[in-house]
Amino acid sequence: MVPDTPDWVRDAVFYQIFPDRFARSRHSDSIPYLEDWDAPPTPHGFKGGDLYGICDRIDYLTDLGVTALYLCPIFSSASNHRYHTYDYFQVDPLLGGNDALRQLLDVCHERDIRVVLDGVFNHASRGFWPFHHVLECGGASPYRDWFHFDPDRLSGARPFQPYPADSAAEALARGVPSREAIGYSAWWNLPALPKFNTDCPQAREYLLTVAEHWIDFGIDGWRLDVPNEIDDDDFWREFRRRVRAIRPDAYIVGEIWGDATRWLHGDMWDGVMNYQATAACLGFFGGPRLDLDLVRRPSSFHHVRPLTASEFAEHIAHLLTCYPSEVTASQLNLLDSHDTPRFLTGCRGDRAALKMAWLFLCLFPGAPCIYYGDEVGLAGREDPDCRRGFPWDPDRQDQDLKQWYRQCIAWRKQLTAFRRGPLSVTVYGDHVVGLTSASDRSVAVVFNAGDDTRTVDVSASADISEPVEIPSRSAVPLGLSS
Repeated sequence: MVPDTPDWVRDAVFYQIFPDRFARSRHSDSIPYLEDWDAPPTPHGFKGGDLYGICDRIDYLTDLGVTALYLCPIFSSASNHRYHTYDYFQVDPLLGGNDALRQLLDVCHERDIRVVLDGVFNHASRGFWPFHHVLECGGASPYRDWFHFDPDRLSGARPFQPYPADSAAEALARGVPSREAIGYSAWWNLPALPKFNTDCPQAREYLLTVAEHWIDFGIDGWRLDVPNEIDDDDFWREFRRRVRAIRPDAYIVGEIWGDATRWLHGDMWDGVMNYQATAACLGFFGGPRLDLDLVRRPSSFHHVRPLTASEFAEHIAHLLTCYPSEVTASQLNLLDSHDTPRFLTGCRGDRAALKMAWLFLCLFPGAPCIYYGDEVGLAGREDPDCRRGFPWDPDRQDQDLKQWYRQCIAWRKQLTAFRRGPLSVTVYGDHVVGLTSASDRSVAVVFNAGDDTRTVDVSASADISEPVEIPSRSAVPLGLSS
């Protein structure tokens, strides 16, 4: 089948927001014990960003050129990142509650900005009411099948340990499965994250109803957290059918770090977070400047290494052909996220690498996504440091970098042929590549990731006859107006 992907996504520019860290509103003034906004973030501290704060900063986002938001989880949770959901039908009161989401959707839709929410359907939290019900009632609970419980704990022969004692904590640290160590299956053996049993009809229906509810409320799509761990294609087919029945152009994008062919035939998801493109950009544009010890911290990035121009071109050619063109045009292309060190920090602060990589994403098929603050030079190592408060003081922002982000987005909007393909990648030496479109030979963009100025002749792939000098560590659009 030909994948039916939302047409709006291929022209979108996304902005990913970690809601607690983007902007405070006046509604957060009454919240006690907030961390200082500019202090280094901690694993459990709250800084008080909320959805009203995003509404207050909507002019900033529109001026940048953003046309879609991807929000990290916003439902009620006892964590600052909110991947520990305890109520899927309520926006966290610290973020403003359901009324704040209603206002944010209205403000965004008035400006033609789409809003995609993070759906955490693989696991809940210790505070989720059906899980709590089983902890209190054991095998007598009607919700016993919603999760993967140890029968001995359900019978009362052994106690559950959602807050493990020393012996259970030591067992988890040794890799003993959580079902054995604490009495239930938990994501990555983390006691705070009990894993749903989606084979249970009642749990399955609950999750699908959540998906429908918020689409009906007005959101424009779902980003699916660790969806490969719901190893059930029929679940995702039903998810798509029910979401699309309400909103035919809803965007469904999964968090998959490697090959995602299994889920991208048109009957489950529209695209995935394109971490394969992230790895290629780190390798080529970062090159020898990469802090490999840092950028390899995410387990799926252990393979990241410096790349030559030829190796980079091979990676990109693969990404352009491994999925149907409709899917390639619907990928969420990113340089970093809440789960990775900041691209800029991973390249040891080299702004040239970030500039080249951002322009590349803006020209590549799919939707480029800015992780909040990248555009002003916000730094950050691994979690939680990559989740700092946004620096709203203009004196703490890299204004030149922000202008570059804005300019690249403007070029993207101008160069429809690039993002809608077909796109060609040409190698001009060990550190130089060029991008051209077969349907528009008037423009070429050349990236020189090396340390020396290079002269290139792009006449074979573009209607530009004279050789052009490309300064070191720079990207030069040829044939484009600024």
